[in-house]
Amino acid sequence: MISRRNLLLSTAALAIPLSGSNALAALIVPGERRLSLYNQHTGESVKAVYWADGEFIHDELVAISQVLRDHRTDEAIDIDTALLDQLNLLQAKVASNGRYEIISAYRAPRSNAKLYSSTEGVASNSYHMYGRAIDVRLPGVELKYLHSAALDMYAGGVGYYPDSRFIHLDSGDIRNW
Repeated sequence: MISRRNLLLSTAALAIPLSGSNALAALIVPGERRLSLYNQHTGESVKAVYWADGEFIHDELVAISQVLRDHRTDEAIDIDTALLDQLNLLQAKVASNGRYEIISAYRAPRSNAKLYSSTEGVASNSYHMYGRAIDVRLPGVELKYLHSAALDMYAGGVGYYPDSRFIHLDSGDIRNW
């Protein structure tokens, strides 16, 4: 069954005109969805084509989940593919082929509880605990512009943390802060 969010994301990606001097045309490879991610806590990175020819690629999803694991506990879970699609679409919207810097992705429940008790702005039942949230920056793209483009997607939650130099994305309900 196709979720409304995935339908909207794939429809939005298809609605990008691919002609003329459009900078997005150079970034979109028909039939592929790709991401380049760098985890600033572990120093690990991954370049992955995680979807091709109409299917998610299991081994690439596993590699992404490993890089996005909780660096505090070394635990990993499957990352929500709708979240990966949000990242992919956002990168196309800002016309960047750079590598996302990951501030936080999956958090084990005990890591989240510890952060919740010591850090302002951490939700007690965070989407991070379900592989449905990520905190990122994209070098070469002004944070305000990245945030604005994320809001324009109308997909999931979008948080703006300019003092910490990242935005939050999640595949939950549409909302922002």
